[in-house]
Amino acid sequence: MYEILSWIVFGLVAGIVAKLLMPGKDPGGIIITIILGIAGSLLGGYLGKFLGIGGGWWMGFVMAVIGAIILLIIYRLIKRTAS
Repeated sequence: MYEILSWIVFGLVAGIVAKLLMPGKDPGGIIITIILGIAGSLLGGYLGKFLGIGGGWWMGFVMAVIGAIILLIIYRLIKRTAS
């Protein structure tokens, strides 16, 4: 339970870091980016757990940022094709 809560907290920060690493205009703004960060953090956490990648706090944060970037890319692609 605490692991999922930590992924959510990582996600708040990971969404902001992902936005900084991928500058540009996003249709949803910072709120959508933070939500994508939380979802990406959960995705990255589960992916890291599935792949057996451990390493503590830093690796969890890296996986959260990677998950947030992946979801941000997918979100941009979907919004671009929908427009």
